[in-house]
Amino acid sequence: MDFRSSDTVVGPHHADLLPATAATAVKVVIVGGFGVGKTTLVGSVSEIRPLTTEETMTQAGAGIDDTAGVERKTSTTVAMDFGRISISDELVLYVFGTPGQERFWFLWNGLFEGALGAVVLVDTRRLEVSFDVIGRLEDRGVPFVVAANTFPESPAYPTEELRAALDLPPEVPIVACDARTRESSRDVLMALMRYLYHLSAPAVH
Repeated sequence: MDFRSSDTVVGPHHADLLPATAATAVKVVIVGGFGVGKTTLVGSVSEIRPLTTEETMTQAGAGIDDTAGVERKTSTTVAMDFGRISISDELVLYVFGTPGQERFWFLWNGLFEGALGAVVLVDTRRLEVSFDVIGRLEDRGVPFVVAANTFPESPAYPTEELRAALDLPPEVPIVACDARTRESSRDVLMALMRYLYHLSAPAVH
């Protein structure tokens, strides 16, 4: 795990301090199947040193974790990832990434407590790993956007084909994403915030 320890408690790094102008903090969650890039997205977008709970994959997960399509993956999130990004001087997002393996999904209950919305990160080479994730969000009534992460040789589907394949209602936003870049990951979070604002705005009759 990416924890740093010292015999002397020196307090938070200056860069990790919450901006003095911050007036509103919003919790959002990044979800998706195993190996779709959740840890990468949290790490790329966070303005503070991200907290990760990645562990080396061992034989204990053999036959349990579905590694089809991500056979080269050597580590996995076992609890959560955490980062923070300031959207404006007043608005701060706390970003939590969930584990991808189904055996760790019991942690979702705590991670989703107080969250306003979620980003479903998908790999278009392995859309099937996203079906159960989306179903769980729909069962919980959690608003979400879908971000199609860019991988080498990823097929680029038209938005409506992707919507049909994931069985998404027409109002759920779908955006393209490169989880490795801060700008692209920030755009995904902004798409979620715009969607949440749209849902909260009073209907015009």
